[in-house]
Amino acid sequence: MSKTRVRFAPSPTGFFHIGSARTALFNWLYARHTGGTFVLRIEDTDKERNGEEYLNVLKDGMKWLGLDWDEGPDVGGNYGPYFQSKRDDIYKNFLEILRKKGRAYDKDGAVFFKVSGEKQVLHDAVYGDVERLEEKDFPIFRSNGTPVFHFVNVVDDICMEITNVIRGQDHLTNTNKHIELFKAFDAPLPQFAHIPLILKTDGHGKMSKRDRGALIEEYQQKNFLPAAVRNYLCLLGWNPKNDKEIMDISEIIELFDFHGIVKSNARFDERKMAHFNTEHIRALPAAEFVELAKKAVKTESDIDMGGDEAYVEKVFALCQPKVANMESFPSMVRFFFDDNFPFDEAARQKVFKKGDPLARLAELESFMGNIEDFSHDSIYAAIAAEAEKRGLKTTEYFPILRYAISGMAGGPDLMPALEILGKERVMKRIRAFPRS
Repeated sequence: MSKTRVRFAPSPTGFFHIGSARTALFNWLYARHTGGTFVLRIEDTDKERNGEEYLNVLKDGMKWLGLDWDEGPDVGGNYGPYFQSKRDDIYKNFLEILRKKGRAYDKDGAVFFKVSGEKQVLHDAVYGDVERLEEKDFPIFRSNGTPVFHFVNVVDDICMEITNVIRGQDHLTNTNKHIELFKAFDAPLPQFAHIPLILKTDGHGKMSKRDRGALIEEYQQKNFLPAAVRNYLCLLGWNPKNDKEIMDISEIIELFDFHGIVKSNARFDERKMAHFNTEHIRALPAAEFVELAKKAVKTESDIDMGGDEAYVEKVFALCQPKVANMESFPSMVRFFFDDNFPFDEAARQKVFKKGDPLARLAELESFMGNIEDFSHDSIYAAIAAEAEKRGLKTTEYFPILRYAISGMAGGPDLMPALEILGKERVMKRIRAFPRS
């Protein structure tokens, strides 16, 4: 059996979106699973719509996702050029082959392919045997002299010795045309695998690049982890059969095969992908999280983290288990670095909704300054002792204390946060909190 060769063949006529990324990912995974070759081929024959900006965004998005290609632009290979716009001579040669066989003819300025009139059977790795008859001849060159998708797609797959074609289910109806062409060239058929469509989050229909959350660039800008996006995308139409969702890439590569690809369409859920991102962030090794957190704080805010690396690492280590996403992370940690942090009004309403928080704060002020060992255990013990003396629950002190020192109703674990801030800063904030 020949070595696996798969290709991702995007058209740079728009920004890199979820559907294209999933197709690229499935091809890349299969190549890595089988020890094969992943080819990036650019279908840029639509000169009016192609754009250099789109191509750059595509390549940047693929690199960000970790989908490195073995052959293609910027890499090279033995089967180039990898841009269809540079393969005109190849297409003309293949057209002559069809003309000599009597399978191509001119009509209305275009060139048409003469179909065989025989039913074609597609042995699809996902959908099984699909039988279809192509009844009408179809164009392979337009009247302006440019080749049609069906023709160049097949010619390039032949020339690049592609063994497996993995693409969206919406191409299933095209495949009989492609089989006709493969057979006309006496070329071996690749193994086809048509993967289910990705449906938009709300409503009916296939997700498009115009739908909310469709562009990969959005997740790059929001500091999503590439591993999280890969993890979520691989489960849109593929089932690892182990009831496991959160997986690292090595595990996904090991498990990925065509048997796990499902026939039913998959619905994109941005909230679920955000959940995957949260889980991957929380699972990062401490050193990797610190670097990610520093980047988020530096790029998303005006926070001055100072020069105390040990302090920064303590803060980030405490916050990592509670982080939801890197977009909101700067606001979550601001109070550790800035004494002039904002007070959240919604949090205030929640804190002052019941009990007597100002009385509790006054009580905290009266004894917390006397805690000699300002460690989280000692702080908790002192608060618990005060609560018991006054016949209160210990937790009655926590909402106002958190709000006074951070301006928030939630966040990292309170006692360790107090310890990191230190007694002087904590007491200063308690005393400065407005009592009216």
